[in-house]
Amino acid sequence: MRRVTRYRGIFLALILFSCVLPTYVSGAELQIKSDTILRLFQRDTATTDDATVLPGYEYLQVDAGHLSDYGVSFHLYGWGRNDFADNDYYENQTAGELLYGYMEYRQEANRFNAKLGRFQVFSGVANDAVDGLYLSGDLGDYFDLSLYGGQPGALDSEQGRSGDSIYGGRLAHHLGTHYEVGVSYKSIDNDHDKTAEMIGVDMSLFLPANIGLYGYSAYNNETDDWAEHSYELRIPVGSVLFKPYYQHFTYEGYFGTGANAVNPFRALSQTGEKLSTYGVDALWQINTNWTLGGKVKIFDHDKIDNAETYSAQLTWQGDGLTQYGGEIGHTSASDTADNDYTLVRLFGYCDAMAGQFWLDFVSADMLMTFYKNDIYSEDSSFFASLGTGKRFLNDALSVTLSGDYSQDPYFDDDLRGMLTMSYAYDKQ
Repeated sequence: MRRVTRYRGIFLALILFSCVLPTYVSGAELQIKSDTILRLFQRDTATTDDATVLPGYEYLQVDAGHLSDYGVSFHLYGWGRNDFADNDYYENQTAGELLYGYMEYRQEANRFNAKLGRFQVFSGVANDAVDGLYLSGDLGDYFDLSLYGGQPGALDSEQGRSGDSIYGGRLAHHLGTHYEVGVSYKSIDNDHDKTAEMIGVDMSLFLPANIGLYGYSAYNNETDDWAEHSYELRIPVGSVLFKPYYQHFTYEGYFGTGANAVNPFRALSQTGEKLSTYGVDALWQINTNWTLGGKVKIFDHDKIDNAETYSAQLTWQGDGLTQYGGEIGHTSASDTADNDYTLVRLFGYCDAMAGQFWLDFVSADMLMTFYKNDIYSEDSSFFASLGTGKRFLNDALSVTLSGDYSQDPYFDDDLRGMLTMSYAYDKQ
């Protein structure tokens, strides 16, 4: 409830301002997207057996101003939840958060970009919500720079936000479409204590024969160790695309500091574990309708037994979004029973029913898992999902009804239902 109260005024003010802006600004545009979701399921709680849980969610996105050209624009995205059953399943019956809400200015000269408010930063080592200022642009023909600073939006504010800060940036050198190399930095303080200090290097290299090399490395200055190395090649051979890759994670450096320090994975940083994964994905575009894919992935752990997984997937693509397919895969590991299994999946989505039936689309997904060793006396699990819907108001409104059913070693059976209403408004 705290976050709903904290951002309600900002939330409503931005919505109002974004909606009235196109009326007064020449060339302004307005886009509104709303997703209303009503879910239904049952759970055993500490106070009630087989309690019915009926949460309703609202996701609202508003973009207004100069969206398709240069100038000033405003952007907002947030969510809210209310449990209509009111049975204490959730700690708070209502909850919500402003995920982003900012003013943006874009200028053609030097590709200058400025954001003020709450925004998400994806730049080198940064993947964070920031309440503050973001600036980026070209420095001549061969360099570009981005800088940001403010308070971290992910940190809890129960003890106040004084002493909380986040700042960083990325400097990149590029040569046309041949390559780009970037160096980035991020620092986070919580109550004046340093909780994260990351340095990163990323690269994109475009080689002859349409071969691409993409890489990223991050160093945790707080733990004095590399947190992550991730590198991937993309090699097209005729109608087949191969993507070999390598990743290495040091748990202490990856999970030990920053916003991750307060999440459920914090304990992993104390294990001393290191994980390397490598493999290759292959995608064969047989023709305009059929695609065949395959994956091989090896998990090389430092502390526990290793694992490997293999899978193949065949997909048929029709008109629009219509597609049908299947996948089969096997994962083997000797450390735990639930890491040694064979997986079979069938899925489909039909988007070409309008004019033939009252419904416009139908989706289905079925997943079966067979374990090598029993888990709580069960040797398999089953999941099935079925959804259908119809579009209204010249496809601006979409209503979808779906249901999920599962059986596995941890639940005798689990049935869920969901009603989704999605509305999109676009005023040029």
